[in-house]
Amino acid sequence: MKSKASRSDALVIFGVTGDLAHKMIFPALIELAKQGDLNIPVVGVARSEWTLAELRNRIAESIELSGIEVESQVIADFLGRVRYVSGEYSDPETFVKIRGVLGGSKRPAHYLAIPPSLFPDVIRELGASGLAEGGRVIVEKPFGRDLASARELNSVAESVFPRDSIFRIDHYLGKEAIMNILYFRFANTFLEPIWNRNYVSSVQITLSEEFGVGKRGQFYESAGCLRDVVENHLFQIVALLAMEPPGARDYGAVHDEKAKVLRAMLPLTPDDLVRGQYEGYRNEPDVAKDSDVETYCALRLFIDSWRWSGVPWYVRSGKCLPVTATEVLVELKPPPQKLFADSQPVTGPANYLRFRLSPNASIGLAARVKRAGKEYVGDQKELYLLEEQAAAKSPYDRLIGDAIAGDGALFTREDAVEAAWMVVDPVLSVHKPVCIYKRRSWGPKEADAVIVSGSGWHNPKMRSDAVSML
Repeated sequence: MKSKASRSDALVIFGVTGDLAHKMIFPALIELAKQGDLNIPVVGVARSEWTLAELRNRIAESIELSGIEVESQVIADFLGRVRYVSGEYSDPETFVKIRGVLGGSKRPAHYLAIPPSLFPDVIRELGASGLAEGGRVIVEKPFGRDLASARELNSVAESVFPRDSIFRIDHYLGKEAIMNILYFRFANTFLEPIWNRNYVSSVQITLSEEFGVGKRGQFYESAGCLRDVVENHLFQIVALLAMEPPGARDYGAVHDEKAKVLRAMLPLTPDDLVRGQYEGYRNEPDVAKDSDVETYCALRLFIDSWRWSGVPWYVRSGKCLPVTATEVLVELKPPPQKLFADSQPVTGPANYLRFRLSPNASIGLAARVKRAGKEYVGDQKELYLLEEQAAAKSPYDRLIGDAIAGDGALFTREDAVEAAWMVVDPVLSVHKPVCIYKRRSWGPKEADAVIVSGSGWHNPKMRSDAVSML
């Protein structure tokens, strides 16, 4: 039996003065401290020539803006454990200073909240300075920008850290609703008989955002929608929905099955993909005036497996759409024989299972129900199965806590990362030009052609009318 991992005895955050730390990491750390799960030194590292007092003020501001209710003594104790090192990430002297601040720490966790282009240099310096010994590294997505760079990053990371000490964070995997997909599928028996090509007509996944790129123009110009959310967030959802039951009750078995799904995905072709760009994107700060970067993607996937052969998976995401929401719609095939006039709806999907993943979480099961009266006609109603749990942890609370504890269940493995890149790699540079779409629309009309079967795109609704009760 595998021995229980040792907890990290210090947390080093590279990029501690950046937006990610301010918006996500600091609130997560104070939540962990509030729960009694974080009592180790926290060392911030950045290029900024700040004083320790300035960093502590920045952290206190972040906690206040987060709205987390926490006792002042907990904040004071946490801030008292914070240290700061200023220096260049490629300068060996910076790492000498980190070692000095860490003192007797034997198992530090190094969180790279920095641009991905800096990951290899920092990882190499951690190795050269001896700071990797007994430690862990936590890496933010994206894990590379194509297959070649992902392989290079994995090679660098594994040359310095043991494989089980590399934690690739995809915060989507820490969401309660995403975790519930795995639980709902394998904790219930009624799904398995119909969860295959014989009964499923198609699967749709939509991740929509009301807002544009804002101040992230420079990043988005180097990434685009396909790299930013489809290759990672949405492919992970596909893997959870399509995977076979794991052969053992451990996270390694779950990772194995997810990786099999990603390896079974057929590589995309230009005809499988529609790229869009919202009106006005080229006027955003740090965006090229002739930019062909996509802010919207719609694609058609096929999984070459016994269970899913021939079933289309429709995946889309975009900015400046009507609502901010993430939903999955598993549409089932209509009855094989038309016993009733309305057995097969003229418009809209047939029976379906709907997973609402954000902003609120729910599961809906749609079935036809007879209307009162003599005639055999009815309406499709949705049975509401689950409501969001108010006490759920935020993704960053859970993932940072798990990384410190050495629990890799909710992190992405290197073979899954590379398999996902193999699917999208053919269309990263060979694709059709972007199609311009209006803000607050559901994307370019060209995306309708992606759907080859079923009832067209399912558009998520606002929370208030997302569910029709039986």
